[in-house]
Amino acid sequence: MPEPTPSPPPPGWRQLAAVVAGLTALLVVLLSAFALPPLHSEPHDVPVAVAGAPGDAAAVTEVAADLDARGYAVTAAADADEARALILDREVYGAFVLDATGRPAELLVASAAGNAVATGLRALGAELGADAVTDVRPFPADDPTGAGLSAGALPLALGGWIAAIVLLMTVRGAARQAAGAAGFAVVAGLALTALLRFGFGTFDGAYWATAAAAALGISATAWAILGLRTAIGNAGLAVGAVALILLGNPLSGLASAPELLPAGWGTLGQLLPPGATGSLLRSVAYFDGAGAAGPLLVLACWLAGGVALFALGVRRAQRAAAAAAAPSSEVAA
Repeated sequence: MPEPTPSPPPPGWRQLAAVVAGLTALLVVLLSAFALPPLHSEPHDVPVAVAGAPGDAAAVTEVAADLDARGYAVTAAADADEARALILDREVYGAFVLDATGRPAELLVASAAGNAVATGLRALGAELGADAVTDVRPFPADDPTGAGLSAGALPLALGGWIAAIVLLMTVRGAARQAAGAAGFAVVAGLALTALLRFGFGTFDGAYWATAAAAALGISATAWAILGLRTAIGNAGLAVGAVALILLGNPLSGLASAPELLPAGWGTLGQLLPPGATGSLLRSVAYFDGAGAAGPLLVLACWLAGGVALFALGVRRAQRAAAAAAAPSSEVAA
């Protein structure tokens, strides 16, 4: 009669202390991610332009020094037309146009690039005495503050995460799971973009290009979770939830701008799918794709990494199944 398999020993006190310490550290990181952005929301090298009268470099230098001291990174523009082009190319958020006396006479902003930044620039323009404010790229009239875009960050991140979990729980076979992830990204991207464009009026750019951007963001999130779970097990779900939702959402900068977040946090947020997806949607929906290269690269890396991890995990499971089946085949022979 075979002896009963002994049950594993209960976790020791040292292991329990490590778990408590780890959970506490996680909560500290999460609290920092959610609390620091609103507590320390101020300009951190926000790119703006200053356009002066021809030959008046001294006035441009003086205004640039003032803006630099206030947390802005200044680019000199030859004139108002060049400043406007820099804004529409998403190289700067706004521009101060100086008159012949060297005084800021006009402020150019683009609220669609970041409503919080535009609001701050308007207040600064009033302080510096700008006579006129021109919004060169506003949000559509149906959603003048871009609330729909800000609210869409969590559904985009959470949708990909939930889709991956449901596929892992309900669909058998790697090929079907892969097909489900691809199909969901396309259908959800089309549906969410249609809701934001035709239902809420948040977008007014090309529908198909915007839907493709949304689908890429959802796909990157879903594949990241599929890959992490398949390659490293349930721990991958926790890693994905922290990186893509609990950190990715508050650090996305969609409600403000990456440059308004504490130093380092905004950069981190743009390296995570929610932040990259939001920046990509802004570029495609409002600026004809200007500034889309960086977010596209980030999302492509997450997508490729997720697919690679998924393939690695599937191959490992296949080898393990083949090894387990080999002794049975030998005994049967």
